[in-house]
Amino acid sequence: MWSDRRFLDLVGLEHPIVQAPMVGARGRLAAAVSAAGGLGSLACAALNAEQVRDEVSSIREVTDRPFTLNFFCHVPAAADPVREAAWRERLAPFYREFDLDPAAPIAMANRAPFDEAMCAVVEDLRPNVVSFHFGLPDDTLLSRVRAAGCLVFSSATTMREARWLETRGVDAIIAQGADAGGHRGMFLTEALESQVGTFSLVPQVVDAVRVPVIAAGGIADARGVAAALALGASAAQIGTAYLLCPEAGAAPAHLAALRSARDEDTALTNVFTGRPARGLLNRAMRELGPVSPEAPAFPMAAPALQPLRQRAEAEGSGDFSPLWSGQAAALAREMAAADLTLRLAEGARSILRNRE
Repeated sequence: MWSDRRFLDLVGLEHPIVQAPMVGARGRLAAAVSAAGGLGSLACAALNAEQVRDEVSSIREVTDRPFTLNFFCHVPAAADPVREAAWRERLAPFYREFDLDPAAPIAMANRAPFDEAMCAVVEDLRPNVVSFHFGLPDDTLLSRVRAAGCLVFSSATTMREARWLETRGVDAIIAQGADAGGHRGMFLTEALESQVGTFSLVPQVVDAVRVPVIAAGGIADARGVAAALALGASAAQIGTAYLLCPEAGAAPAHLAALRSARDEDTALTNVFTGRPARGLLNRAMRELGPVSPEAPAFPMAAPALQPLRQRAEAEGSGDFSPLWSGQAAALAREMAAADLTLRLAEGARSILRNRE
């Protein structure tokens, strides 16, 4: 029933629906999407090796269908004590407001890039797909991933990035439009002001490369999926809409913000991690940014904000939390992940059939 089956046949899927990898959403969500015939994804950037193994085990207890492990592959920023001290000073009024000790130790997950240790985990677990954000790891690691029998995907935010990925042999490219929630996958540009929207980016990337293209950004219902496929994408990646599924385990403050979101309620920001990402506007974004030249480079902006986030969330507030969201959150509806996957696929198929 799908006119372009390249992606479906490549991965072995029923539906051209990919659940976006999202930090905080664990294996339960990926398992539900994969079991329903889509491609579930597990974000591994904030997990250690043992946690990745545990989550993959939980996925495989539910389904033997394909799933993705997703990793960041950024180059860690060099320490910048002066900038980090200035950032803590910028946050000092908030610390005083919440009566927090700025000298207290901070414990939080580290967003580490894909490395030798995590590559060994991939070689052992052998997921169907390994996807990357912020480009690709070095050739040695990439060769080992391929030798483990894994398909390789990565995100592109421009045609230049898409072509770069294709020359390095990726099996599919995720065309991430500027309307997408979460971190921008930018790696050959820092020009945030000229990032391209999904439905302008997708057909240009489709025309520029030969591998299947997955459309990502601002897609939350069957109309968006159908539009992406009509523009030449082989599949659609959905993130924000899946956050409203119970399997995602989104924090109460994040859920509340998503339920009341409007089209104009998101912005690109660097204040939470030091790298541009789209989220729902909150106090931190309004008073610190949204884009702040004071924020340390990724991921060093996050630790100093962590105590504020924890205190606010304990009081039921998302004022200092990264409330990642795409621009189409208002189109999302709360339902089980399997039901959403089927509704997206069946609705898009009906729309496309009626166009014929």
